[in-house]
Amino acid sequence: GSVRTTARYVWVLDPIDGTKSFITGKPLFGTLIALLEDGIPIIGIIDQCVLKERWVGVVGEGTTLNGVKVTTASGNGDEEGNERGIRSGGGGICRKELKESMMYATTPHMFHPGEEEEKFRRMCQAVKRPLYGADCYAYALVASGFGADLVVEADLGLYDYCALVP
Repeated sequence: GSVRTTARYVWVLDPIDGTKSFITGKPLFGTLIALLEDGIPIIGIIDQCVLKERWVGVVGEGTTLNGVKVTTASGNGDEEGNERGIRSGGGGICRKELKESMMYATTPHMFHPGEEEEKFRRMCQAVKRPLYGADCYAYALVASGFGADLVVEADLGLYDYCALVP
């Protein structure tokens, strides 16, 4: 439930992100925790208790995995040292082309028939490989630069994404 959602500081919790994974014994579920200040996520935590991994993102300070600083995957620019690519949401440079990217989604069945499903189908064709079923762990892989380049999802609730923003 929701309590005092208009307070200056609000905690947003998803105690088991990946409920189906949890129920079936697939160890990729996790706990998502976010702290919002005036409605904006400033701290986000992905805790993956089975693998004993914890990502903590703090606005202005970056992200750590078990206390060690991590960043999203990136290259070294061209031979002259020039950065090229598109800006990621975090302000970094994404140097991989979409056709070289590994894309995660929880399931292709989350996209509604029609426009949403068609756009997802086109994304699947545009990337190197679509992968499924990692729940919040897919976002953690992106944050760490561990072989996942993007996550595409539908039907997310506030509790599903607030911890992923910082």
